[in-house]
Amino acid sequence: MFTYAMRKLLMAVPILIGIITITFLLNFVFVPGDPVRIMMGQSADEETIQMIRKELGLDQPLYVQYFKMLGRLAKGDFGRSYKTNRLVSEMILSRLPATAKLAFSAMLVAIIMGITAGVISAIKPYSFWDYFFMGGALLGVSMPVFWLGLMLIVVFAIKLNLLPVGGYGDGQIQYLILPAITLGTMQAGRIARMTRSSMLEVIGKDYIRTARAKGLSEKIVVIKHALRNALVPVITVIGTQLGYLLGGTVLTETTFSWPGIGRLAVDAVQARDFPLIQGTVLFLAVIFIVVNLLVDLGYGFLDPRIRYD
Repeated sequence: MFTYAMRKLLMAVPILIGIITITFLLNFVFVPGDPVRIMMGQSADEETIQMIRKELGLDQPLYVQYFKMLGRLAKGDFGRSYKTNRLVSEMILSRLPATAKLAFSAMLVAIIMGITAGVISAIKPYSFWDYFFMGGALLGVSMPVFWLGLMLIVVFAIKLNLLPVGGYGDGQIQYLILPAITLGTMQAGRIARMTRSSMLEVIGKDYIRTARAKGLSEKIVVIKHALRNALVPVITVIGTQLGYLLGGTVLTETTFSWPGIGRLAVDAVQARDFPLIQGTVLFLAVIFIVVNLLVDLGYGFLDPRIRYD
């Protein structure tokens, strides 16, 4: 398993370099707007702008800036924000707890809703409950996140006055409920559909019929025998979505004024803060790689037949 993990991590190195290169080109070549001009305002004199560009190293050729950036990243240095002059790594890590709190809460909502709906649909195929839950899953996957968030704000925050409109507060749970439900609903739809598909495939296997023939209760057959084996593809979906959530959910964090990495990325793009954009994108990529590796390693615990040779 250790050899497999190391091999996967080594394979991730060229992927990260490719992501860094594409982000660099998008920032400096294809995205319009001068970060110094945006930072100083349109009324700033040209001499001051040129001085700041030289101080930030933006007057150097692109290939020089690119290789300097690679050298910094190789040492774990993400650079400093153009706007705040703070370390990019420090800014990302300061937002990580809020994003992690939201991501894990949303995923918990999604797992409970999605697996429950998928299992019920699978054990009662083509029934009213199957159509009800799969229709809800399709609606959850198709519904725009920002629209659902706004509707929840209108109903529960404005009309009923039960929950706050947005913000983080001091970390109280009432600020977390609406963003977590908003994020979790879409993920629940994907998990429910995958759970149903996987469960239907497993339920038709011979060992499930054997378990029933032995007189085991339906609950034991479904949970202990069918669901455990059906979870392998479901875990893939959960891991992928968790990586996406941990990387920062831009629309939800912006809608609810949640101080996470997604909102930090939006602010960086608006300010053309290239080091911060590069840092958030690279952080997202690393999160995806690490989570996918953990998901791959987790297969062995769910199914002992899986080997990493």
